[in-house]
Amino acid sequence: MLQLEEKAVVIDYLPLGKSTDMTKQPLAQLLGTSYFTLLEATPKPETSLSIAETVNVGKDNRDKVDHIKGRISYDQLTTGAKNELKNAIKIIIMSRESDFVNFYNKSGAITMRVNQLTLLPGIGKKHLEAIIAERERKQFETMADIAKRVSLLPDPANLLVLRIEQELRGNENHYLFVRPPSQAREHHF
Repeated sequence: MLQLEEKAVVIDYLPLGKSTDMTKQPLAQLLGTSYFTLLEATPKPETSLSIAETVNVGKDNRDKVDHIKGRISYDQLTTGAKNELKNAIKIIIMSRESDFVNFYNKSGAITMRVNQLTLLPGIGKKHLEAIIAERERKQFETMADIAKRVSLLPDPANLLVLRIEQELRGNENHYLFVRPPSQAREHHF
């Protein structure tokens, strides 16, 4: 069964909707906090949303969202949403820091030649070896701990942000964090 998002971060809010829409009703573009699902939603009447605000999108507890219009692709994001995406991803990563630190602690081989960590932008063989050596010595506890102990590694949270954004754009062979686009929605006419 398809897991649904319970919360989402607002990445764009259009009080009058898109200029191309026939009906001028408010519209929000959102990024789910569990599966990084891109969504479009209609806010409740008399409600305004703020960029980077976290809202409830689960069926039973929507406080500011009236209904979810549907899942959208990266290409359907507004320019404003694309500009806000990295910030929203970082908010989600830091709000779930232990989950993502655990990724650094537990990630392993996908194939004989590919480790999950090497799918992060900028992680090569030297970084991979340094991360594995450090986590075998002692599990990482925070993003700051990773950055401190693996001195070659640039900001470990930012590497995740870059990877998640890549996955949201689509066309990846492996999806570590984002639910892959459904086959039915990939057809372009």
